[in-house]
Amino acid sequence: MRHLAGQLSQLIKILLLEDDPLFGETLTDLLEESDYDVSHFSNGQDALNATFDTKFDLYLLDVNVPLIDGISLLKELRQAEDTTPAIFLTSHKDKETLKKGFLSGADDYLTKPFDNDELLWRLEAILKRTQLQQPQSVGKLAHDPKHKTIKYKGETLELSKKEYEFLSLLMEHPNSNVTKELIMDRLWSSSESGSDGAVRVYVNRLKSLLPELKIENIRGIGYKLVC
Repeated sequence: MRHLAGQLSQLIKILLLEDDPLFGETLTDLLEESDYDVSHFSNGQDALNATFDTKFDLYLLDVNVPLIDGISLLKELRQAEDTTPAIFLTSHKDKETLKKGFLSGADDYLTKPFDNDELLWRLEAILKRTQLQQPQSVGKLAHDPKHKTIKYKGETLELSKKEYEFLSLLMEHPNSNVTKELIMDRLWSSSESGSDGAVRVYVNRLKSLLPELKIENIRGIGYKLVC
């Protein structure tokens, strides 16, 4: 299974707070095997200090750890307007602890012992949701997924829905081949019929709108946005 981190040009950074050395090492190995960049801390104070120097993409937090417990740590981070998604990993099963965890700003909660695949699935679901909402810049293009707009040199482009979907897809894979199959899946639903000819129309329209834009036709494969 190819995980989300392996699909991105830059490794996803995960902060792991776990005071059990063996379990922490096991989790670190699991995540690194799935192409995530993991920083493991055994106490809340060191974890907090690390957030001052590094922008993490996700927090995996045990609750009962030395110095600053996981719930207090996340609460402090949220008060500092840190919106990084967080998953609690804990042996606590009582509703009060669960409630405190979510009120502190948790996105998800896994009770130990848990299935490793379930952790990876939950982690990927949260990361995919948050990554897709992050603004993205490719050369002079800037994509705002939240508002579904693309700007070129600071000016918002007037694009049709399918032109927007096509260009945003190319921006997700700069300097990489985007297959015809992926393009068809993105631009047309199962009840619609797409065609290579329609895609060529969108390419020509984008090139006409942006003469500097380099979209290569990779014969027999698809298209590539050259940056």
